[in-house]
Order: sequence, then C-alpha cells, then structure tokens
Amino acid sequence: MSLSKRYLKSKPVGKVTFRVPAAVGRDAARVSLVGEFNDWQPDATPMKKLRTGEFSVTLDLPKGREFHFRYLIDGKSWENDWEADDYRPSGFVDAENSIVIV
Repeated sequence: MSLSKRYLKSKPVGKVTFRVPAAVGRDAARVSLVGEFNDWQPDATPMKKLRTGEFSVTLDLPKGREFHFRYLIDGKSWENDWEADDYRPSGFVDAENSIVIV
C-alpha cells in the first residue's frame, strides 16, 4: 500500500492518492477505500483496478486534518496501508486504522 500527496496552492486541499499494490490486489475483483472522509461507507469510494493489478484512487482532502481509513478487499477482508502516516486503535478488537495526515 502507499500514499502520495500533492498540495494545491490555489485551494486548502491536498490531492491524496491511495494505492493497493498488485501483490495484494491482483486476485481481487474490487477494492474500496473506506474511512472518515466517506463516513465508513464501503461502496462510497471504489478504487480503480489498473492493468498492473494495482488499485488506485485520488481524493481531495482538506489540509491540516488527519483521517482514519482502511481498505476493504472484495467486501470481506480489511487491510491497513503499509505506508500510512500513523496507526491508531479502531475500537474493534485488536484492530488498528491507518491514518493519513493532510
């Protein structure tokens, strides 16, 4: 998993690209980005599957904030981002959320 950020001079937002690598996504039919920015709705932010087998999506997120998120693979398997800015307890048994700081 990986995150990349690009900040806009004209707006108080950052363009954040979330990626799930081919090693994780190759056999998946679908991957969704689920987090605070979409009220944890599993179908709100589907990721696009690339020819390489990776999944990717870019969001405009407000600067100066942090967001909890996870990836949902095929509607049943939750994954964290290996390169997240931080990790925090999710409130569920032995689970952590990934954190992106914009």
